[in-house]
Amino acid sequence: MEHPAELPDADPPAPPAARPETRRRASGLLGNVPTAVVVIALLAVIAVTAVLAVGVGAVVIPPDQVLSAVGRGIDGAATTGDDFIIWQLRVPRVLEALLVGAGLAVAGVLVQVLVGNPIADPFTLGLSSGASLGAVTVITTLGIGAAAGLTLPLGAFTGAAAAGTVVFLCATSLAGLSASRLVMVGIAVGHLLSGITSFLILRTGDGEATQQVMYWLLGSLSGANWELLRIATVPVAATLATLPFLVRRLDLLALGDTTAAALGIHPGRTRVGVFMVAAVLTGTVVAISGTIGFVGLVVPNLARMLVGGLHRRILPVALLLGALLMLLADTGARMLLSPTELPVGILTAVIGVPAFVLVVRRAGRAR
Repeated sequence: MEHPAELPDADPPAPPAARPETRRRASGLLGNVPTAVVVIALLAVIAVTAVLAVGVGAVVIPPDQVLSAVGRGIDGAATTGDDFIIWQLRVPRVLEALLVGAGLAVAGVLVQVLVGNPIADPFTLGLSSGASLGAVTVITTLGIGAAAGLTLPLGAFTGAAAAGTVVFLCATSLAGLSASRLVMVGIAVGHLLSGITSFLILRTGDGEATQQVMYWLLGSLSGANWELLRIATVPVAATLATLPFLVRRLDLLALGDTTAAALGIHPGRTRVGVFMVAAVLTGTVVAISGTIGFVGLVVPNLARMLVGGLHRRILPVALLLGALLMLLADTGARMLLSPTELPVGILTAVIGVPAFVLVVRRAGRAR
């Protein structure tokens, strides 16, 4: 007599929360929250922070007066009183802080994909060392008067462009741009240029010029003005406009060269385009702000932690987080020791180091 086949259990017990946890990690701490919602929330926080940042300082201006002045527009802004403080001193600085933070954060995302390392930052390519050498050359040869105009940013950008060109030429072969060669050449060129910069600082006998050099090397937005902001906005906006066309390539490149090639892109040639975008972004923002560290290192990792590994989510979130972080750091630099102003690079390091340690510890737990 045949026995009936055993029926399987109706509801086999699922593994303890493994799949939901995996999905949560894959999409970041924010889970499946739409990117648009995250972007809108960050924009709202930035808008409120910007209004408060414009109002604080040696002369405190209430938020309603700031909004009223902004509503009247810059056309015909008064040359005295609160309108002058708002439009000629603080609004350009707030906008420059947003521009610099966004540029450094996006450049950090690009460089980390470029070299395949989450602890890389824009300065890995040697661009900051080139900008520093250009700025120090201007100050030590032309004097501190050159720092007041566009000569200093122009010298810094020229130095960054020259350093980027050298790194690119040395790291490129017939197969394209190699990640390992890019890291090695970038670090080597950066150390060489830093040595030359130190020599120029020691060689100058002008104590005031040396102080100006050290202040620039620590990063500062104290020289923000409308002319400088307009000049810097053009290349930054042009490079940011290319990001939608790079999203898919960045996702594939992050999977490794073999996988990327199998899925239809040439890793070496793709790195060339990504390198160009990252170099222009880094060179431009460093030229107007000095060497501000940790933004390009911490913010991309924080964005990945929040929204996962897809670059269509990472890039806009990193852009806005970088802008917000820089705005907070610059406002703190103005206020902590008022009327004395701290270099903003000091505060980004103070904020960035604990945040970076947190990111590293969380990554270790995830592995």
